[in-house]
Amino acid sequence: MLKKTALFYPFSLLYGGILSVRNLFFDCGIFRQQHVGLPIISVGNLSVGGTGKTPHVDWIVEHLKANYTIGILLRGYGRSSKGFVHVSENSRRENVGDEALLYKRKHGGSIDVGVCEKRVIGVEKMAESNPSLGLMILDDAYQHRAIARDCNILLTDYNNPFWKDYVLPAGRLREFRAGKKRADVIVVTKCPLNLSNEEQHSIKRMIAPLDTQKVFFSSIKYGEVISFEAALRSPIENVLLVTGIADADPLKKHLAAQFHVEHIAFPDHHNFSLADVQRIHQIFDTFATENKVIITTSKDSMRLLGAEFSALLNDYPWCYQDMRIHVWDEKELITEIKRKIC
Repeated sequence: MLKKTALFYPFSLLYGGILSVRNLFFDCGIFRQQHVGLPIISVGNLSVGGTGKTPHVDWIVEHLKANYTIGILLRGYGRSSKGFVHVSENSRRENVGDEALLYKRKHGGSIDVGVCEKRVIGVEKMAESNPSLGLMILDDAYQHRAIARDCNILLTDYNNPFWKDYVLPAGRLREFRAGKKRADVIVVTKCPLNLSNEEQHSIKRMIAPLDTQKVFFSSIKYGEVISFEAALRSPIENVLLVTGIADADPLKKHLAAQFHVEHIAFPDHHNFSLADVQRIHQIFDTFATENKVIITTSKDSMRLLGAEFSALLNDYPWCYQDMRIHVWDEKELITEIKRKIC
């Protein structure tokens, strides 16, 4: 690993240097940020995937939707469409992306969801189509600086924090660690539930936040295993875990503490094919004898519940693991977010 980092480090300096110049141009006003007339919250990270943006955006929606009419705008990673697309509960995943569809199906008419590569255009179109919008959340927009935001939330993984990482291609960072300075709030995600006060203070020292920045901690909380179609008919003893996300280790460890688990891992945002599902079923038929299910993530389920898979999935016990987050000092975090957007 060290040899790889050393080999690619010169390229990381070049790539990171280019991004630093771009950020400097925004900081100096050479590149202008556009204000769109709505309070904007941005949730993102310095690294490539795996910090838990989706459940944290969902957490913000849950805590603010009683007070604001909320819109969520995403790029729509992996979709086949181009430009702005308004997301409905009946949208096809390949047209809008899995995260956008997950947000809309979970919250229904209580929120607006859209996808667009150009965030300024996307926000403007959503505001035009729904004048009652009172708050916009930008999913994965930390590096997208063309649109001004009121609250910039930076996530970093407890197990892979940005201060131990390097810029691509030597590491997984999208920009130099100094990019943390743009954050209003920094959340350390996927923390152990028994994280001590001493370790919290140690992490804060490593982050070295500015006087204007607040640091919070969050942990994963797993709920029920939910069947795609009907109630589970038998107790679970054996699990075939199927994932297409950036970091499946926390889920795998959670399930392995209760069941015998075998894991089939696909790349992040993997577009499942009929051949993939058939191979999964072939493995499932032989890996255990009884009390067995196939479990995936709620995000992956958006890519598996399409009409093209329905005939295959109906014959097998497919489920997804409900997952939420627990934010330490959550009232303080909500107060800080509201202070910024008000």
